[in-house]
Amino acid sequence: MTKNYGVIIIGSGPAGYTAAIYAARSNLSVLVLQGYEVGGQLMQTSDVENYPGFETGILGPDMMEKFEAQARRFGAELIPEDAIEVDFSKRPFTVKTDTTEYRSRAVIIATGASAKWLGLPSEQQLRGRGVTACATCDGFFFKGKNVAVIGGGDTAMEEAIFLTRYADHVTLIHRRDSFRASKIMQNRAEANPKISFLMNHEVTEVLGNDSMNGLQVRNTKTGAEEKLAMDGLFLAIGHQPNTSLFKGIIEMDETGYIIPTEYTMTNIPGIFVAGDVSDHRYRQAVTAAGEGCRAAIDLERWLEEQGDEVGIENWD
Repeated sequence: MTKNYGVIIIGSGPAGYTAAIYAARSNLSVLVLQGYEVGGQLMQTSDVENYPGFETGILGPDMMEKFEAQARRFGAELIPEDAIEVDFSKRPFTVKTDTTEYRSRAVIIATGASAKWLGLPSEQQLRGRGVTACATCDGFFFKGKNVAVIGGGDTAMEEAIFLTRYADHVTLIHRRDSFRASKIMQNRAEANPKISFLMNHEVTEVLGNDSMNGLQVRNTKTGAEEKLAMDGLFLAIGHQPNTSLFKGIIEMDETGYIIPTEYTMTNIPGIFVAGDVSDHRYRQAVTAAGEGCRAAIDLERWLEEQGDEVGIENWD
């Protein structure tokens, strides 16, 4: 039997949970499809020190447990399943998982974005213990340390420059002999005395047991390998929005980020978007939470404009 909801929220990061809190408090029946990887990127983050309200910091997984508990408190139903198919061609909208089909009068897409990684087992083992993909989130923890940034675009330059606020030295590693970054960003990085460049090299191994202590790199021209003492590694090779489910349905930019057309609404009336899935610039927990709030408020007002009674749960 198909279950009906006022809103289905796809995703369980700060954006999805915040949207659930606001929507549930508005007396909407709320379903959150958390996905099989519940909690989003913060589940891979150790200390979160830049989210307001946690003056001594908090572990990423602990923070997401609090988000989840708050959403449950207001009556949101949370199911740890992936959405595998959607039908947004007509209302009510339909979202399918491996086990069930759900319908709703509105949908919020909050599926987030995933950092691109090198794909090394050692890299994954040391994520959160020296290896990260967010300088803004984690740079503070590398005061007085030697760190490396991998990448060749503007983001890599920006991350390297930002990290010089904390680190003693930043080595920017790039597998080619030239950068894709804009000339102005290259010039800024090259002018910074705390940044050096290792061109034509790629990382083949992240070294360390409980925490990272070095990198093994290979010269892409000669094949020669060497080890570098290093306290941290920042990946700046891009992010991939988790939007494959919506391709050909929701309007996106050339890299796959969803484009809102009016406030947080997408090109399909009744389908809203929140968080990193439409944000290629900030990608912070606090901005994602704010977007979740905006999407829930926009959704409630839109339903009222349609003449829908927000508190109705069972409908045909």
